[in-house]
Amino acid sequence: MSKTKILLTGGGGMVGCNILEHPSISEFEILAPRSRELDLRDFSAVLSYLSKHQPNMVIHAAGKVGGIQANMREPVGFLMENLDMGRNIVSAAHKVGIKRLINLGSSCMYPRNYSEPLREEMVLKGELEPTNEGYALAKVVTARFCDYIMREDASYQYKTLIPCNLYGRHDKFDPVHSHLLPAIIHKVHLAKQNGQQTVEIWGDGTARREFMYVGDLADAVVRAIHNFETLPPYMNIGLGHDFTINEYYQVTAEVMGYTGSFVHDISKPVGMARKLVSVDRQQAWGWNAQSDLRTGIEKTYEFYLKEYLQ
Repeated sequence: MSKTKILLTGGGGMVGCNILEHPSISEFEILAPRSRELDLRDFSAVLSYLSKHQPNMVIHAAGKVGGIQANMREPVGFLMENLDMGRNIVSAAHKVGIKRLINLGSSCMYPRNYSEPLREEMVLKGELEPTNEGYALAKVVTARFCDYIMREDASYQYKTLIPCNLYGRHDKFDPVHSHLLPAIIHKVHLAKQNGQQTVEIWGDGTARREFMYVGDLADAVVRAIHNFETLPPYMNIGLGHDFTINEYYQVTAEVMGYTGSFVHDISKPVGMARKLVSVDRQQAWGWNAQSDLRTGIEKTYEFYLKEYLQ
């Protein structure tokens, strides 16, 4: 019996690399072209690739990603590149008759400044966070595009997983491009190496964030391939609990053995006060994340030391 053939976009990114490293991924035939082989911003190239290879399923994990500084600096790129990639892969898959697609969205799709857990039906129910609005808009449009295709023809099942914030192996640690947790790891490591007695935290550190180890998302994606029929059209993938910025710094310092102190610059932007996804659908579907914060940071720091600094 032949293996299910799956096209994975973004195979060179953090999420894609972790999916490819999952111990069960060998059960499938995975096509994971890098951008030099397949430019997702070029619709004709995407259509030609899908027509030639005829995968049974598409997993769209590609994207232009970055932290708050990158999103504020390059809003045009975060909007247009993600929009082009999303609409091209979804449209081409539909055009060549691929019936199954898993689209990876983002918790940035949800309204800003909402203190309660964010439920899937809340997409487009409020103002987006301005610091990453371009990225969020592109993700919303791609998810809605998938939804519209299913509305018009139920034989096409194009479903969206909405992960919370992620960190882990193959992350970006350069502060110019990184998200919060890898930036913390890089900053605290440098402080320890350079003998710095203090590390600066943007804001007062009380803002709360939900960061899940990316290996857990990879596990959820593999489970979604196996259990595609029971997967809801929209489903959050998250922890169901969060931590303060101060707590992320503290656990990172403990993992590294950094004994300095932290100072706060309250003039710096911090984004939303809280962003926590509801995991009710995820739990009803039968999946929960397995990595606790300390374990996840330990694995990420090990990767940082062995791969990023070499």
